[in-house]
Amino acid sequence: RPEAIKLAPVVLALRARPEARVVLCATGQHRELLDSVLTVFGLTADANLDVMRPAQHLTDLLARMLAGLRGLVHDTKPDALLVQGDTTTAMAGALAGFADHVPVGHVEAGLRTYDNTAPFPEEANRRVVGVLAARHFAPTAMARDNLLAERVPAETISVTGNTVVDALRWVRDRLTPEDRPRFLDSTRRLVLLTAHRRESFGSPLRRAFRAVRQLADNFADVQVVYPVHPNPEVRAAVNAELTGHPRITLVDPTDYRTTVWLMNHAHLILTDSGGIQEEAPSLGRPVLVLRDVSERPEGVQAGVVRLVGTHPDRIISDATRLLTDPVAYLQAGRATDIYGDGQAARRIADLVLDGRTDLPEFAPIA
Repeated sequence: RPEAIKLAPVVLALRARPEARVVLCATGQHRELLDSVLTVFGLTADANLDVMRPAQHLTDLLARMLAGLRGLVHDTKPDALLVQGDTTTAMAGALAGFADHVPVGHVEAGLRTYDNTAPFPEEANRRVVGVLAARHFAPTAMARDNLLAERVPAETISVTGNTVVDALRWVRDRLTPEDRPRFLDSTRRLVLLTAHRRESFGSPLRRAFRAVRQLADNFADVQVVYPVHPNPEVRAAVNAELTGHPRITLVDPTDYRTTVWLMNHAHLILTDSGGIQEEAPSLGRPVLVLRDVSERPEGVQAGVVRLVGTHPDRIISDATRLLTDPVAYLQAGRATDIYGDGQAARRIADLVLDGRTDLPEFAPIA
């Protein structure tokens, strides 16, 4: 789903160029979530690898992806292969392209925590892609600097901004009052919760959920809304800690239009999502990140994102401050386009097709 959100603007920008033929491949994971995103942008997958199996190991998933991508690369004979981010899909795509001498372009290159356990397996995935890619589309100057420190040739790196800002603006500008979810209570402040990271499965996630439940107990004027991720480990923690509370609304995963509406109207966001860390600052919404480290330090440095991990005391303390202190809230909730200017997809399309772009590199305005 995050890959679909972040690659949709790139697909649209490439298809706007008559000389480009784009083949959009889906691996078949969480197909309903993927299709709901593609539908928003008027896209459909041209190929589906159908790799999803119940409770499969990451190595089995990788093997199925590589087998399917090998055939697709052989059949389509692409001039370039683009992958996004840090999933096992991105790593498999980079390996498949590299093995058949197809230049790989990495969208959202250069993000690092330098801890292979956090996030797991994403940190290792993106570092593998970084070794294999021929072109690196870094979203920020800090991401570029990470790549330069790893001796990636400077001429292969371009600072484009993050395509998630392109997608966010595209959808936000098309929202209507009819997009307001019916499950919302207009008399209460909205706290949006999202959580799905593998490294938090088990007791860490349950600790975080207990803290969220305590917040709902403490603030009668708050409604917590959680679109629950379909992973069985996540749902087990939800069933144990969050069900049955009158001010915690558990819903199925929302489509991207609804997600943007919820982010845009949230008073506070609690998340372990990388994409939301980038989207929320553009919307002027303060974020508490349910992780101990982040590969997106720009928001932390700007003071609009705060790392609280899955520690109940920190979650409750920081959330309480933002729910009760107007000065702290205004500081954390100021809108800032530190991650993109809405032109990242155009820059990437120009670089892929022309090797250059008429736009200057992305640089945030302080």
